[in-house]
Amino acid sequence: MFGPQVAVGQTQDTGLLLEAFDVQLFRQSSETTVAKLGKHLADLSIRGLNLTEPSVLTRAARALMTREKEHIAGYDEEKLAAIIDLYVSTGIQVHSPGYMGRQFSGTVPLAGVIDFVSSVVNQPSSFYEAGQLPNVVERIMADELNQFIGWDPDRFSMITTSGGSLANLTAILAARNDRLPGFWLEGGAAYRGRALPAIAVGDDVHYSVSRTAGITGIGEHQIVRLPLNRRQQIDTARVAPVLDTAERRGLKVFCLVASAGTTSVGAFDPIDDLAGLAAERGIWLHVDGAHGASLLVSDKLRRRLRGIEKADSLTWDAHKMMFTPAPCTLLFYRDKEKGLNAFKQRASYVFDEDPDVFTALDSGGKTIECTKRPMIMPLWALWAMYGRALFAEKIEYLCALARSAHRMLLAEPDFETAHYPESNILCFRYRPGELSREETHRLQVAVRDRVKHRGNFFISKVDIDGVAALRVVLMNHLITHEHFRMLLTEIRTVGRDVYQRAVKGQG
Repeated sequence: MFGPQVAVGQTQDTGLLLEAFDVQLFRQSSETTVAKLGKHLADLSIRGLNLTEPSVLTRAARALMTREKEHIAGYDEEKLAAIIDLYVSTGIQVHSPGYMGRQFSGTVPLAGVIDFVSSVVNQPSSFYEAGQLPNVVERIMADELNQFIGWDPDRFSMITTSGGSLANLTAILAARNDRLPGFWLEGGAAYRGRALPAIAVGDDVHYSVSRTAGITGIGEHQIVRLPLNRRQQIDTARVAPVLDTAERRGLKVFCLVASAGTTSVGAFDPIDDLAGLAAERGIWLHVDGAHGASLLVSDKLRRRLRGIEKADSLTWDAHKMMFTPAPCTLLFYRDKEKGLNAFKQRASYVFDEDPDVFTALDSGGKTIECTKRPMIMPLWALWAMYGRALFAEKIEYLCALARSAHRMLLAEPDFETAHYPESNILCFRYRPGELSREETHRLQVAVRDRVKHRGNFFISKVDIDGVAALRVVLMNHLITHEHFRMLLTEIRTVGRDVYQRAVKGQG
């Protein structure tokens, strides 16, 4: 038995309470956990998603729960090992070459170690006094990454948020309050009888922006959809006419949201051109670079974001292409003073009346989150230990692999590509014969589902121009050309069966 012995006057429960916090027990449980995770990381087998019925998983999870109702249960190492096994085996296998389905990243293992430290020391980072190092390194990483954005080092700012959706919401709040200064206090009533506030977005924008329109009181009907070109980018030649039409409808577009790496296909909107249009009309330009902003750290790929220095704000997810634990999102503002406009509340229990050198680093007044994980720590530790090249080399490899996979598909007569990959996202369709749009759509959905349930590969799907396409997101540097070829073989195997049974009505 680990932990202190129960002293005179103490109850058995008191002893077990102390045991739960015992340092020696902490070491033992940590060693058990590290051994399990080490085995998990060493498993290079090709595996997708082991999808378990919720009722089955619920029973398995409940079976691991103590039946003790009145007293503290003792530590059970076998139970801990079983909990870890169940956790690891039932999730997406982000470190396997068979995982090609989502933008969640296989993390650099050291990043997980630092995240483990964050959980143990538990230093929320919204205020300097609670998390001193996280707040300092947040400023350090802001300076490091701004080298690739190019803003005035004395005027820009960066804060971390729990996810890209929250960052987009925060940036659009800042834009709304800057361009529509009466909205924060008076709401929509401040603009009654005047042009209605509106947001312009690419037609393939992330759904979080549509949510933001509702949350901020702008309204989804005041979203102006900008048409896309054949590369799934905002078509700059048609933006001005659409904005003119919106103005004639009584809308005042105060923010234009461009994408740097759309979720659907990884497309990059022409930021430079859009920045010029936005500046001419006094519109705030926000770039949702949740996926693709990481290409900035690569000398070879940075040109995808040409003109980013002209944007007003930028969302950048480090938990995607910077390979750190989720969530870790960076929200940049070109003008730090305008970034302060997102929120205006004061609260005596957290905000100091007399700001000083310490409170200058507080971010609690700049984000929705009052209690925020020190999410910057894993990213900073990797940057401090390995430098930029670790990220650049992996990103360059994955983007090159996507282009190579695209060439591979062009040589396969029963496959068609849906776009040219600008990043590490590639969408394509399996078409073994002459099919209508509806048949093509149904076939892709059925193939994706069948591949997922077979458990060898995990891929996703997306609708492009109203027709489903198979979608792979290459997030693992262990994936090779051969793995992608194996995926195509699997798709072809299940696709032929689905085609004959579902489309042709045979069998």
